[in-house]
Amino acid sequence: MNLQQLTTFCTVIGEGSMTAAAEKLFLTQPAVSQQIRNLEEELGVEILVRGTRQVKPTLQGQLLYDYAKRILQLTQQAQVAIQGISQDVSGHMRIATLNSIGLYMISPIIGLFLKHNARLRIQLVYGSGERIINEMRNHQVDLVILPDLKTEFSVDFPDYNKRFLYKDDLWLVGSGRDTTLPSSIELKGYPTRPVVSFTEQYPGFNYLLEKKLQEKRIQVLPAFETDNLGTLKRVIEAGMGWGFLPSHSIRKQVRMGRLTQIQVEDLRYSVPVNMYSPENPDRQAIYEVFYRALQQQSLS
Repeated sequence: MNLQQLTTFCTVIGEGSMTAAAEKLFLTQPAVSQQIRNLEEELGVEILVRGTRQVKPTLQGQLLYDYAKRILQLTQQAQVAIQGISQDVSGHMRIATLNSIGLYMISPIIGLFLKHNARLRIQLVYGSGERIINEMRNHQVDLVILPDLKTEFSVDFPDYNKRFLYKDDLWLVGSGRDTTLPSSIELKGYPTRPVVSFTEQYPGFNYLLEKKLQEKRIQVLPAFETDNLGTLKRVIEAGMGWGFLPSHSIRKQVRMGRLTQIQVEDLRYSVPVNMYSPENPDRQAIYEVFYRALQQQSLS
């Protein structure tokens, strides 16, 4: 059993399928399957239940998943601590991102940096993509984590370095308690249930969705709209409608059965999530340490 195998196993559980895990890890699907088989052979038990829609951990697999997450988190903590001490990680850092990405990517690692770097001060700000982009124009931020600026917001900043973190998908999800939900639909079936809408945060996706709806002459009037992801998840879990949410924010709820993913056969959407940092030779060391920590977090 090694760290690569544990990372692959946790990614399979988090993504819900071998194929999705392979895409996230930049591996082939057979390579992912082989690593899982090697783990099962070494442990002498099956760790996955391979279903038609998604894979789930067996009882032994859930136990391994719990330990593997802790092992990978400790590994991440060690890497951040060692790199932070060996690099010149100091000064003030203003980090900007969307609320959902911040909770998923940044909040878990902030404590690691502050614990091991007494000279570092961090300011984490959440806002809409438009607000953050304005701050980038005015050079008011040191690090930005956002869906790809060109794809999602139709802007580009040549004076910022762009580094890929992970791929985000938009999933249609409904309440896990609703046993009448279909496993898949075509877009024409989208308005057959109350629609809840995640506004402002993914304008590129919303533009594509609206365009396809117009092409098919489908009219959709959302029953509820908000830019607060937490509120939207609670509304959907309560069975008050279905809607498209970023996959990074709901994998846990889907895995636990609190939300159900519905495949939309004629609408698939993925967007890279990147770290953006200004050209500043004096701060490259701290940018590199943050990027490595964010990379590890994206796989957890």
